[in-house]
Amino acid sequence: MAGEQGLGRQQTEKALSGLRDLVLKGEIAAGERLSEVLLAGRLKVSRTPLRAALQKLELEGLVDLIPSGGYQVRRFSQEDVIDAIELRGVLEGTAARLAAERGVAPAKLKAIHDVVRKLDEAFEPAPPDMDFERYAALNGRFHALLAELSGSNLLVRELERARRLPFASPNAFVGAEGHARAFQQTLIVGQAQHKAILSAIELREGSRAEALAREHARLARQNLDFVLQERPELKDKVAALALMAG
Repeated sequence: MAGEQGLGRQQTEKALSGLRDLVLKGEIAAGERLSEVLLAGRLKVSRTPLRAALQKLELEGLVDLIPSGGYQVRRFSQEDVIDAIELRGVLEGTAARLAAERGVAPAKLKAIHDVVRKLDEAFEPAPPDMDFERYAALNGRFHALLAELSGSNLLVRELERARRLPFASPNAFVGAEGHARAFQQTLIVGQAQHKAILSAIELREGSRAEALAREHARLARQNLDFVLQERPELKDKVAALALMAG
Protein backbone atom coordinates (compact mmCIF):
# COMPACT_ATOMS: atom_id res chain seq x y z
CA MET A 1 0.00 0.00 0.00
CA ALA A 2 2.80 2.38 0.96
CA GLY A 3 4.57 1.54 -2.28
CA GLU A 4 1.49 2.38 -4.30
CA GLN A 5 1.10 5.70 -2.51
CA GLY A 6 4.74 6.53 -3.17
CA LEU A 7 4.34 5.71 -6.84
CA GLY A 8 1.22 7.87 -6.97
CA ARG A 9 3.10 10.83 -5.49
CA GLN A 10 5.93 10.35 -7.98
CA GLN A 11 3.49 10.34 -10.87
CA THR A 12 1.77 13.48 -9.55
CA GLU A 13 5.13 15.24 -9.18
CA LYS A 14 6.09 14.15 -12.69
CA ALA A 15 2.81 15.51 -14.04
CA LEU A 16 3.13 18.73 -12.05
CA SER A 17 6.72 19.39 -13.14
CA GLY A 18 5.99 18.60 -16.78
CA LEU A 19 2.81 20.63 -16.93
CA ARG A 20 4.34 23.62 -15.17
CA ASP A 21 7.25 23.50 -17.61
CA LEU A 22 4.90 23.51 -20.62
CA VAL A 23 2.99 26.50 -19.24
CA LEU A 24 6.04 28.56 -18.31
CA LYS A 25 7.77 27.95 -21.62
CA GLY A 26 4.71 29.17 -23.45
CA GLU A 27 4.13 25.81 -25.15
CA ILE A 28 0.54 26.07 -23.97
CA ALA A 29 -0.82 29.52 -24.72
CA ALA A 30 -2.40 31.75 -22.10
CA GLY A 31 -6.16 31.26 -22.22
CA GLU A 32 -5.91 27.84 -23.88
CA ARG A 33 -8.16 25.09 -22.55
CA LEU A 34 -6.22 22.09 -21.27
CA SER A 35 -7.11 18.66 -22.65
CA GLU A 36 -6.56 15.97 -20.04
CA VAL A 37 -6.36 13.25 -22.70
CA LEU A 38 -3.71 15.04 -24.78
CA LEU A 39 -1.68 16.15 -21.78
CA ALA A 40 -1.72 12.70 -20.18
CA GLY A 41 -0.33 11.28 -23.40
CA ARG A 42 2.22 14.03 -23.82
CA LEU A 43 3.52 13.72 -20.25
CA LYS A 44 3.20 9.92 -20.16
CA VAL A 45 1.10 9.84 -16.98
CA SER A 46 -2.41 8.66 -16.24
CA ARG A 47 -5.27 11.13 -15.86
CA THR A 48 -5.49 10.71 -12.07
CA PRO A 49 -2.06 12.27 -11.27
CA LEU A 50 -2.65 14.79 -14.06
CA ARG A 51 -5.85 15.98 -12.36
CA ALA A 52 -3.98 16.27 -9.06
CA ALA A 53 -1.29 18.34 -10.82
CA LEU A 54 -3.92 20.62 -12.35
CA GLN A 55 -5.42 21.23 -8.91
CA LYS A 56 -1.99 22.19 -7.58
CA LEU A 57 -1.36 24.53 -10.50
CA GLU A 58 -4.69 26.19 -9.77
CA LEU A 59 -3.49 26.82 -6.21
CA GLU A 60 -0.28 28.27 -7.64
CA GLY A 61 -2.35 30.60 -9.80
CA LEU A 62 -1.12 29.31 -13.16
CA VAL A 63 -4.39 27.80 -14.35
CA ASP A 64 -8.06 28.68 -13.83
CA LEU A 65 -10.98 26.33 -13.32
CA ILE A 66 -13.55 26.79 -16.10
CA PRO A 67 -17.17 26.95 -14.85
CA SER A 68 -18.26 24.43 -17.49
CA GLY A 69 -15.50 22.03 -16.43
CA GLY A 70 -11.78 21.63 -17.00
CA TYR A 71 -8.94 24.12 -16.78
CA GLN A 72 -7.32 26.80 -18.90
CA VAL A 73 -3.96 28.51 -18.65
CA ARG A 74 -4.38 31.75 -16.79
CA ARG A 75 -3.76 34.98 -18.68
CA PHE A 76 -2.09 37.79 -16.70
CA SER A 77 -2.25 41.48 -17.49
CA GLN A 78 0.74 43.74 -17.02
CA GLU A 79 -1.01 45.14 -13.95
CA ASP A 80 -1.32 41.62 -12.51
CA VAL A 81 2.41 41.09 -12.89
CA ILE A 82 3.23 44.42 -11.27
CA ASP A 83 0.84 43.75 -8.40
CA ALA A 84 2.36 40.32 -7.77
CA ILE A 85 5.86 41.81 -7.56
CA GLU A 86 4.62 44.54 -5.22
CA LEU A 87 2.87 41.98 -3.03
CA ARG A 88 6.06 39.98 -2.61
CA GLY A 89 7.86 43.18 -1.64
CA VAL A 90 5.26 44.03 0.99
CA LEU A 91 5.42 40.54 2.49
CA GLU A 92 9.21 40.33 2.46
CA GLY A 93 9.40 43.81 3.92
CA THR A 94 7.12 42.70 6.75
CA ALA A 95 9.26 39.61 7.30
CA ALA A 96 12.42 41.71 7.55
CA ARG A 97 10.79 44.18 9.96
CA LEU A 98 9.48 41.43 12.23
CA ALA A 99 12.91 39.77 12.24
CA ALA A 100 14.53 43.03 13.33
CA GLU A 101 11.91 43.79 15.95
CA ARG A 102 11.68 40.29 17.42
CA GLY A 103 15.32 39.37 17.16
CA VAL A 104 16.85 36.33 15.49
CA ALA A 105 18.73 33.40 16.99
CA PRO A 106 22.48 33.42 16.19
CA ALA A 107 22.26 30.04 14.44
CA LYS A 108 19.63 31.35 12.01
CA LEU A 109 21.67 34.45 11.27
CA LYS A 110 24.72 32.30 10.63
CA ALA A 111 22.76 30.15 8.18
CA ILE A 112 21.61 33.09 6.08
CA HIS A 113 25.05 34.74 6.24
CA ASP A 114 26.53 31.49 4.90
CA VAL A 115 24.17 31.76 1.93
CA VAL A 116 25.24 35.35 1.30
CA ARG A 117 28.89 34.29 1.40
CA LYS A 118 28.22 31.55 -1.15
CA LEU A 119 26.40 34.09 -3.32
CA ASP A 120 29.57 36.22 -3.25
CA GLU A 121 31.50 33.17 -4.46
CA ALA A 122 29.00 32.72 -7.29
CA PHE A 123 30.01 36.16 -8.58
CA GLU A 124 33.70 35.21 -8.91
CA PRO A 125 33.19 34.47 -12.62
CA ALA A 126 31.48 37.81 -13.31
CA PRO A 127 28.23 38.04 -15.26
CA PRO A 128 27.55 36.92 -17.96
CA ASP A 129 29.90 33.95 -17.29
CA MET A 130 28.71 33.10 -13.78
CA ASP A 131 26.79 29.95 -12.93
CA PHE A 132 23.20 31.26 -13.05
CA GLU A 133 21.75 27.93 -11.93
CA ARG A 134 23.84 27.99 -8.74
CA TYR A 135 23.02 31.64 -8.18
CA ALA A 136 19.28 30.95 -8.55
CA ALA A 137 19.39 28.10 -6.02
CA LEU A 138 21.26 30.25 -3.48
CA ASN A 139 19.08 33.28 -4.12
CA GLY A 140 15.95 31.22 -3.58
CA ARG A 141 17.45 29.90 -0.35
CA PHE A 142 18.20 33.43 0.87
CA HIS A 143 14.60 34.50 0.36
CA ALA A 144 13.22 31.37 2.03
CA LEU A 145 15.45 31.93 5.06
CA LEU A 146 14.52 35.63 5.19
CA ALA A 147 10.86 34.64 5.52
CA GLU A 148 11.73 32.23 8.33
CA LEU A 149 13.63 34.95 10.23
CA SER A 150 10.28 36.66 10.82
CA GLY A 151 9.28 33.94 13.28
CA SER A 152 5.82 33.87 11.67
CA ASN A 153 4.64 30.58 10.16
CA LEU A 154 1.70 32.43 8.61
CA LEU A 155 4.01 34.86 6.84
CA VAL A 156 6.25 32.03 5.64
CA ARG A 157 3.23 30.31 4.03
CA GLU A 158 1.92 33.49 2.41
CA LEU A 159 5.33 34.36 1.01
CA GLU A 160 5.70 30.88 -0.41
CA ARG A 161 2.33 31.29 -2.09
CA ALA A 162 3.27 34.72 -3.50
CA ARG A 163 6.54 33.39 -4.90
CA ARG A 164 4.76 30.59 -6.76
CA LEU A 165 3.71 33.12 -9.39
CA PRO A 166 6.78 32.82 -11.60
CA PHE A 167 7.16 36.49 -12.50
CA ALA A 168 7.00 37.38 -8.78
CA SER A 169 9.71 34.90 -7.89
CA PRO A 170 13.06 36.32 -6.73
CA ASN A 171 14.54 34.36 -9.64
CA ALA A 172 12.09 35.55 -12.30
CA PHE A 173 14.80 37.16 -14.43
CA VAL A 174 17.75 34.96 -13.45
CA GLY A 175 19.16 33.36 -16.59
CA ALA A 176 18.25 36.29 -18.81
CA GLU A 177 21.18 38.30 -17.44
CA GLY A 178 23.57 37.02 -20.06
CA HIS A 179 21.58 38.88 -22.70
CA ALA A 180 21.70 42.41 -21.30
CA ARG A 181 24.06 44.45 -19.14
CA ALA A 182 21.09 46.04 -17.37
CA PHE A 183 20.07 42.61 -16.06
CA GLN A 184 23.62 41.83 -14.98
CA GLN A 185 23.78 45.04 -12.95
CA THR A 186 20.66 44.13 -10.99
CA LEU A 187 22.40 40.98 -9.73
CA ILE A 188 25.19 43.07 -8.27
CA VAL A 189 22.76 45.56 -6.75
CA GLY A 190 20.64 42.73 -5.40
CA GLN A 191 23.58 41.13 -3.60
CA ALA A 192 24.45 44.45 -1.98
CA GLN A 193 20.83 44.72 -0.85
CA HIS A 194 20.94 41.22 0.65
CA LYS A 195 23.79 42.35 2.88
CA ALA A 196 22.09 45.63 3.79
CA ILE A 197 18.88 43.85 4.79
CA LEU A 198 20.78 41.50 7.11
CA SER A 199 22.70 44.43 8.60
CA ALA A 200 19.46 46.26 9.39
CA ILE A 201 18.00 43.12 10.98
CA GLU A 202 21.06 42.62 13.16
CA LEU A 203 20.99 46.28 14.24
CA ARG A 204 17.28 45.86 15.11
CA GLU A 205 16.32 48.61 12.67
CA GLY A 206 12.87 47.41 11.72
CA SER A 207 11.75 50.28 9.50
CA ARG A 208 15.02 50.29 7.58
CA ALA A 209 14.97 46.51 7.11
CA GLU A 210 11.42 46.71 5.78
CA ALA A 211 12.23 49.52 3.35
CA LEU A 212 15.32 47.71 2.06
CA ALA A 213 13.45 44.46 1.50
CA ARG A 214 10.66 46.23 -0.37
CA GLU A 215 13.19 48.06 -2.53
CA HIS A 216 14.94 44.76 -3.20
CA ALA A 217 11.75 43.24 -4.62
CA ARG A 218 11.40 46.21 -6.95
CA LEU A 219 14.46 45.02 -8.87
CA ALA A 220 12.07 42.60 -10.57
CA ARG A 221 9.83 45.53 -11.51
CA GLN A 222 12.87 47.35 -12.88
CA ASN A 223 13.77 44.35 -15.02
CA LEU A 224 10.17 44.01 -16.18
CA ASP A 225 10.04 47.64 -17.28
CA PHE A 226 13.37 47.23 -19.07
CA VAL A 227 12.07 44.27 -21.09
CA LEU A 228 8.71 45.77 -21.95
CA GLN A 229 9.90 49.29 -22.75
CA GLU A 230 13.47 48.98 -24.03
CA ARG A 231 14.20 45.39 -25.06
CA PRO A 232 10.94 43.62 -25.97
CA GLU A 233 12.93 41.09 -28.00
CA LEU A 234 14.16 39.69 -24.67
CA LYS A 235 10.65 38.80 -23.55
CA ASP A 236 11.05 35.21 -24.71
CA LYS A 237 14.19 34.91 -22.53
CA VAL A 238 12.02 35.28 -19.42
CA ALA A 239 9.80 32.21 -19.50
CA ALA A 240 7.26 33.55 -17.01
CA LEU A 241 6.35 36.44 -19.31
CA ALA A 242 4.76 33.97 -21.72
CA LEU A 243 1.76 34.17 -19.41
CA MET A 244 1.27 37.89 -19.98
CA ALA A 245 -1.54 39.05 -22.22
CA GLY A 246 -0.63 41.17 -25.19
